[in-house]
Amino acid sequence: MARATGVMQASLATSPAQLFLLVVPGFLKSSTGWLIGLALVLVCSLFLWRANFRRARAVDDTPTSKIASAHQGYVELAGAARLGEALVAPLTRRECVWWRYRVEKKDSRNRWVSEQSDSSDRLFLIDDGSAAAVVDARQAEMLVDGGRRWVEGRRRYTEWIIGEGERVYAIGEFASEGGGNSHLDRKADVSALLAEWKQRKAQLHERFDLDADGRIDEREWGLARRAAQREVERRHREILSQPVTHVLRKPADGRPFLVSTLDPARIGRRHRLWQRLHLLFALAAGGALLGMTTGILPVR
Repeated sequence: MARATGVMQASLATSPAQLFLLVVPGFLKSSTGWLIGLALVLVCSLFLWRANFRRARAVDDTPTSKIASAHQGYVELAGAARLGEALVAPLTRRECVWWRYRVEKKDSRNRWVSEQSDSSDRLFLIDDGSAAAVVDARQAEMLVDGGRRWVEGRRRYTEWIIGEGERVYAIGEFASEGGGNSHLDRKADVSALLAEWKQRKAQLHERFDLDADGRIDEREWGLARRAAQREVERRHREILSQPVTHVLRKPADGRPFLVSTLDPARIGRRHRLWQRLHLLFALAAGGALLGMTTGILPVR
């Protein structure tokens, strides 16, 4: 049993609704109802077709990179999930790097209705042997296999986890931060430090008002500037000596951010399947709309 979020979950949820919108107007025997229903199906289908198309292309066209040598930008990574810090799934108490659960309750008509759901918000690591990257999965579309489900009384519990060491596939915005990858601006940092010192006037005069006349003259300000330059250079050396941290996160340009325990080829097939299904819905709805507006398909 796999747990999907995002576009794939929307596809699963809206497909019955699209069929419903196509069937109901027939019972209403209303041309307006048909037009509205078909227009809604067309818009919804086109949106989900495009979303699934983009995800299928992203999965199929983005090659897997090694973390240690990955370029900055949109990349695909694959490796073992590692703990950033200890995490325990709330229902089964299993140790994991990520969890999601859902609790459902039977209503008066004996249907399962969602009562409660939640997911972890901790960061975890993906390690491919060359290096490790921090995965910020809080805004990711998650597709996780191996969920557990059980029933207790009138409640049904389902929980999905990513276990320590489980193979994970992820695609998103990759950035290497800190160390030699830090973008440092010496001039701007010196100006900022001097502005900070100006806010603490007493300390500034204590350090640089050498003649104690109550003001910082040009020569004394030159001493302050050189001191600020030395301080900024020291801080920059400390930053550059720190180890590089690799991060995978949601792209700012709206491209898909996916994290999954499934094989990429399987994910691509799923999105292509939904892409074709929604295209069929769109063509059927568009054709029916065209037929109705041109009088080829009159509605009694």
